[in-house]
Amino acid sequence: MKKMLVIALAACLCLVLAVPALAKYPSDPIVYQIPFGPGGQSDLEARRQQPMLEKILGVKVIVQYKPGGGGSIGWATLVKEKPDGYFISGINIPHIVLQPLARGNAGYKTDELEPIALFQATPIGLAVLKDSPFKSLADLVKYAKEHPGEVICGGSGTWSGHHIAHLQFSKAAGIKMTYIPSKGAAKSIAAFLGGHVKAVWANSNDLVQHADKIRVLAFGTKKPFPNLPAVPTFESLGYKIYASIDRGAAAPPKTPAAIIKVLQDAFLKISNDPKVQEQMKKDGFVPLSMGAAETKAYIAEKVKEWGPVVKEFKK
Repeated sequence: MKKMLVIALAACLCLVLAVPALAKYPSDPIVYQIPFGPGGQSDLEARRQQPMLEKILGVKVIVQYKPGGGGSIGWATLVKEKPDGYFISGINIPHIVLQPLARGNAGYKTDELEPIALFQATPIGLAVLKDSPFKSLADLVKYAKEHPGEVICGGSGTWSGHHIAHLQFSKAAGIKMTYIPSKGAAKSIAAFLGGHVKAVWANSNDLVQHADKIRVLAFGTKKPFPNLPAVPTFESLGYKIYASIDRGAAAPPKTPAAIIKVLQDAFLKISNDPKVQEQMKKDGFVPLSMGAAETKAYIAEKVKEWGPVVKEFKK
């Protein structure tokens, strides 16, 4: 009986000691890694969130970049960091699903990333410059059939949402085009606007931002994209291509649930702010608000969904 009492008192002591430790998080600056170059969608959102996160969490939030491999270099870094809540990273879906499936060893496994939240999406569209001879998707398809491999398309990363949309559309249309990956959307768009590629697979906010210089041939959405309602969907043109990038944040594996909860609540407070949502929509983003558990379930669904697709294109 005395032994049991000692054990119970020890357990209570542990709980008491744990409360102040938890209450101190966060007490140091948090590094918020962006696994792409500056200027892309992940960076833009992180910069929007940075001052709000600092106000909510009460500590400095340092945005740093780790571009390369369509995000895989950054995510390989993330899974090696301490699970103490002081290093987090932006994540992109389907990138974090496609890369381990396609490469085998991407430097990380999808389920090693500990989701915090999803807060933003950008539908993907295929665009050409305003002076392009391709006035419609049908024009591009006709040319590509007559000139296999000559249509050079830019996009962000390999085994990314852009790359898989390129592969899916090429197969559906029965054409062969050349895909040139860049280290992030900003570099991809710069190459496209500079005339280094004939077409680009791009995120909705880039397409909205440069609408006066480009012609969007189609969007990978179910319904017309609100900011550019005159642009047809791939589906309306006879191609079942649905493409979007979902963005969020994740922590290293084995990060305590209590820490994830603090970070989740901070990100969701920002993503649910009506002013933030209004600005997102104006800029060509689609606001999301998914917590850690919902995001984890969503990622698990995407692993099942994309597995057969990657297997098909790896043949």
